[in-house]
Amino acid sequence: MGPATDELASRWRAAVQALLPDAVALRHELHASPALGGHETPTAQTVVDWIGLGDGSVVAQTGRLLPLPGSTGLAIAVRAELDGLPVEETTGAPWASTNGAMHACGHDVHLSGLAAVVRAAATIDLPRPLVAVLQPREEGVDSGAKDIVDEGGLDGIEAVVAAHVQPRVDTGVIAVTPGPVNAAMDAFRVEVSGRGGHSGYPHTVDDSVLAVSAVVVALQQVGARRIDPTAGVACMVTQVHAGTADNVVPSRAVCSGTVRTMRSDDRETAHRAIEEIATSVAAGYGCHASVTIGRGEPVLANDVGLAVRAGEILSELGHAVDPTFRSFGSDDFAAYCEQVRGLMVFVGTGAERGGLHDASYLPDDAYVATVADALIAGYCAALTP
Repeated sequence: MGPATDELASRWRAAVQALLPDAVALRHELHASPALGGHETPTAQTVVDWIGLGDGSVVAQTGRLLPLPGSTGLAIAVRAELDGLPVEETTGAPWASTNGAMHACGHDVHLSGLAAVVRAAATIDLPRPLVAVLQPREEGVDSGAKDIVDEGGLDGIEAVVAAHVQPRVDTGVIAVTPGPVNAAMDAFRVEVSGRGGHSGYPHTVDDSVLAVSAVVVALQQVGARRIDPTAGVACMVTQVHAGTADNVVPSRAVCSGTVRTMRSDDRETAHRAIEEIATSVAAGYGCHASVTIGRGEPVLANDVGLAVRAGEILSELGHAVDPTFRSFGSDDFAAYCEQVRGLMVFVGTGAERGGLHDASYLPDDAYVATVADALIAGYCAALTP
């Protein structure tokens, strides 16, 4: 990286280091009191109070936009998620949640790292404005990111940077990958209708259970035969519902799940394939299939220039960098990437810490500093047009 960027990153990092004990205490406070999506106002207030630069403006009902005063020009934003998950925590940490919700996806670490970065930024001169995006409702289908975009929350912002802990990346490694890094995720539902009746007279029914079972198996074609295997797709049936009694063949059976793709063209191909396969297979069993597909998050594609430069900066800061990691998980950060330059960095916590959304997942406090480094690197990378 250039001398000016090098010096900025080093000064900023040093300012963050001085705040780390307090930032870790903030992490514990946030972890102990998680809020579910749509109820994050207290979490947002805790973070802005800790940063100490004013309340900012409310966005997406329970989120906040917090601009750093005193800069002019197009801004660079750093984003963290406010919401927890409906998970009963089993970590045994002294600061574990006991309210039936949990930061089981590392959002407490992301928020604390962001808070340290923004508070430290107030003590140094930044060449471009900085905006903290405290985003609600990242988990679930009611996307807080989409609402922020729709409400004009990205006005005046030229690039957005985020970091996410990731147990599928080795401890001590930061993944900064150019291009697509998270999949588009859509939910599908197949309702199969047939002719119900008595299980003792199978010749008098059109068995919806048999038909939906065949549909579940046949949908594996979406990944195996319809999409280029070098690009990949994950079509997973996760629910099957049918019947009310052992001796009654139901007239209706339902299966549902998700389909994930890394390319927009493949997304449309997969949707058509699900429709064709379900209707054709069900017809072969004398039944009718009705398919509905709800569009979720788009592909999350990192800006190539941002990713390359941020990787170089992180290497200069002493981190091991992986430019190849991709995940078929999804994140509504993708909504920002469709509007402005975006960068999602993955901070490796290693599989020994458990997995995302697991009741036992508890990244070490040291990752607050690593997330902060990742956000600093992303901001500094965005200084280059």
